[in-house]
Amino acid sequence: MEIYTPKQIANTLNVSTTTLRRYEEQDLIPVVPRTKSNHRFYTLIHFQAFTTIRTLLKGYDIPIVYKVMGMIKNARIEEALWLVNEQQFHTQVEKQRVEEILTMIKNADFTKYKNVKLKECMSIGEAAKIAGVNTSAIRHWECEGLVHSERNKENGYRIFSISELRKILVISSLRKTVYYIENMKDLLNDLDTPHYGKIERSFQLALENLNNQLLLQFTGITELIKYIHFYHEINT
Repeated sequence: MEIYTPKQIANTLNVSTTTLRRYEEQDLIPVVPRTKSNHRFYTLIHFQAFTTIRTLLKGYDIPIVYKVMGMIKNARIEEALWLVNEQQFHTQVEKQRVEEILTMIKNADFTKYKNVKLKECMSIGEAAKIAGVNTSAIRHWECEGLVHSERNKENGYRIFSISELRKILVISSLRKTVYYIENMKDLLNDLDTPHYGKIERSFQLALENLNNQLLLQFTGITELIKYIHFYHEINT
């Protein structure tokens, strides 16, 4: 049986031994055996578990990775795989969304989205639903000066025009690739001109990032399947 010290695995994966212990404390890996002198040592399945965690983290959010690894440790293999599958579906939906908004911008058609005719004025709830974001996100963007609302004279609630909605759609699609507020403001200003070159390039970058994320997700899945095979071999 091959065994590894924490330092050997930490060096191989370019992490600290503290990180390895944190994964152990989070109950993400199989039970770790000890030497007679009470020192940790790892076997091949632990090495694969750590490798799987580090690889999955490149393509998935931390809570998802932790949940998947916890499910596997508790023999909930199918649930773990369905959860991973669900996350890939979300990536697919996000890609379709970015492509749809990019097409809308290229066609300069902002009267409908997802085949739904847009109203001239929308509440913050309606705008959030169309854009697929939380109302709190829109309020934050308004505080940052990225979007602007008027107030309904009857009840004082925020109302957004189609022009502001398209800004919300652009922000929601590019927020992971345009990191600085001033850069985002420059892009949104281009929406008021007939020249959309910068915005189109930003959307293309967003698509490239999604393509890269998909590749990283599949790389993580490859390691996950290896780990599941290890798990089955030990528990059968």
